[in-house]
Amino acid sequence: MKRYSGRHEGYAAIVTVDGHRLDPRFDLWNHSPTGFEWGYGGSGPAQLALAILADHCGNGEEAFNLHHRFKWAVVAELPHRNWMLTSEDIDQAIQAIRNQEMAAGGVS
Repeated sequence: MKRYSGRHEGYAAIVTVDGHRLDPRFDLWNHSPTGFEWGYGGSGPAQLALAILADHCGNGEEAFNLHHRFKWAVVAELPHRNWMLTSEDIDQAIQAIRNQEMAAGGVS
């Protein structure tokens, strides 16, 4: 099980996966050239959502399709100082997003 964690050091937002820096995946989309952020719904949180999902899912297209909903459901709610998510937490969030879409008649 992977562990994703974030912390602030001064003005820098540091995000790791299993102790290694998380790739921001600018190759998929560049929301925030200044890097990751969390705890609200802006461009830094969108980049973080995309990067987490791309790493977790191993599929850039799936990550791209889910990342805005994941941003609002998870990343926007993360505490400012530091946080940790496991693979299981992310799987549960993805399933909840898909369940909401199915209940609303959408397709994921």
